[in-house]
Amino acid sequence: MSLEAEGFHGQGPHEPPGLAQFIWNLRIENTTRQPRVGEVNGKEYHFVTRDQMQKEIDAGEFIEHAEFSGNIYGTSKAAVQAVQARNQICVLDIDLQGVKSIKKTDLKPIYISVQAPSIEVLEKRLRDRRTESEESLQKRLNTARVDMELSNEPGLFDLIIVNNDLQKAYSELKEILAEEIQKIQDSKNS
Repeated sequence: MSLEAEGFHGQGPHEPPGLAQFIWNLRIENTTRQPRVGEVNGKEYHFVTRDQMQKEIDAGEFIEHAEFSGNIYGTSKAAVQAVQARNQICVLDIDLQGVKSIKKTDLKPIYISVQAPSIEVLEKRLRDRRTESEESLQKRLNTARVDMELSNEPGLFDLIIVNNDLQKAYSELKEILAEEIQKIQDSKNS
């Protein structure tokens, strides 16, 4: 089982609190961008060269990939298979381009969009992180404006969660995942 969680970067923590690690695993994405201060290769991302990533994309080793702010981000088939082999729910934190790419595959995930309450709140969250140049911040905000509008397209998402209150957003996520979590717990106990 996999979960496609499309979110606008800066909307909040990527890993919901309280979900046991034996159930939930955020796969590690590949990217061609440079690591930020404190990021570790293989932990937050697999940092690779553009040439290396393009060769792997051309070889069909990715289930989705997209270019954002001049960098390529993508989910390799191997990353998803590694999580599934551990009988865990695989969470893909991808953008709208990635969601549309995966909709074209034979995967049948649950599609959830996690959004900031507004562009203004998103901008404040991104500025508070202090990880973006002004140019990068504006690109992210422009993309988010378009994505927020397009996310209302019928059938694109199974659920849209507005991350205004972390506990409420977490409860909504748990509710939609309850059946899948129970299946995994049952298989672990048998």
